[in-house]
Amino acid sequence: MQEVSEAARALALRCEARVNELARRMTRDSFARLPGYDRLPDEMKDVEIAATVRHGVRLFLRSALAPEAREAGDMRLFRERAAQRAEEGMPLHLLLRSHSLGAHMLWRALREAALPGEEAALVELADLLFASQPGIVGAVAETYLDERSALETERRAQRRSLLRGLLDGTLPPARLAAAPFGLDGPCLVLAVGAVAPPDEGEVAARRRLRRVQTALDHSFGAEVPALIDTGTEPGRALVPGAAEPPEDLAERLSRAAGTTLRVAVVPAGGPEEVPEASRTAGEVLRVAAGCGLPPGLHRLDDVLLEYHLSRPGESGRRIAALLDPVAGRPELLETLRVHLAHGQDRRATAAALGLHPNTVDNRLARTAERTGIDLATPRGTATALAALLLREAPEA
Repeated sequence: MQEVSEAARALALRCEARVNELARRMTRDSFARLPGYDRLPDEMKDVEIAATVRHGVRLFLRSALAPEAREAGDMRLFRERAAQRAEEGMPLHLLLRSHSLGAHMLWRALREAALPGEEAALVELADLLFASQPGIVGAVAETYLDERSALETERRAQRRSLLRGLLDGTLPPARLAAAPFGLDGPCLVLAVGAVAPPDEGEVAARRRLRRVQTALDHSFGAEVPALIDTGTEPGRALVPGAAEPPEDLAERLSRAAGTTLRVAVVPAGGPEEVPEASRTAGEVLRVAAGCGLPPGLHRLDDVLLEYHLSRPGESGRRIAALLDPVAGRPELLETLRVHLAHGQDRRATAAALGLHPNTVDNRLARTAERTGIDLATPRGTATALAALLLREAPEA
């Protein structure tokens, strides 16, 4: 702890009696020059900020009069006030400027109180004053930023919870009006294929998700409420006021993700239609993949027949079971899927799978033999397509 001379202590002691006067001058006059200070509530300025100023001035003078009396809790009030200001939304620059200006005003008060011959004592107290500022400013800034970060994390969690409830149809009507999505008319609901693999490192996954969110925002020219996470589940997003997505939306998101993505889009006429649109978008995404469409932007009309054929139920379960005899042969199922996706063109199927056309013929023949599905007939083709889709459909 820095030693303080008797002359410096005497100068500090003369200022101690002026603590209340200094606090009034700072809060009523000096701080009024700070931008935005005049818009703060009078109670905050006259009570809370004044109390903080008095604490700061007394803390400094105490350190000059009795350096050994400083305590670890001396910063507590500064930290409490910084957290409170962060919660109330006071800009950080205004908070830090008030502390800087307060130190300057305290220096001026010391200079005014100094008598001829006390120049050395004045310099000594100035050194002590300036040496104390980094600790105070650091504590204030750290606490403020920690509090803002916690508040922002809480806000995002609440926003995600509201969005999930809206998309799932579990959000009570009373809370819908307060949802911060600007949803008072038509919107688009998106389903986005899995963005980041579940085994990717946390830092890499977060960077990937952030890039996708940024690309989504730029594509619609606004912040898009979205639930996009790591794992195998598709992400979901809501775009209030949008009529149509950019045709290259899937390509934009794919570039951001560094992997090829499917995107399904379903319009909703208003908030009450969002849950059904969300379920439909997820189904369109699944059906598009199940029937072998190439990744891209998918609408319901793109898979209308396949969507209808993939509806679950008792008959659906029985149709799906037709492929049970080849359930243990994934190469047969994949060949069947690709063959149907390529319009039953054996050469296109072979090229897509990297096989010889004869190998494709052999696999299809084994599938027909085991399942009894005749792909040479329209009925057999429709049955095979429905069976493939229904095997991936969630249980009703």
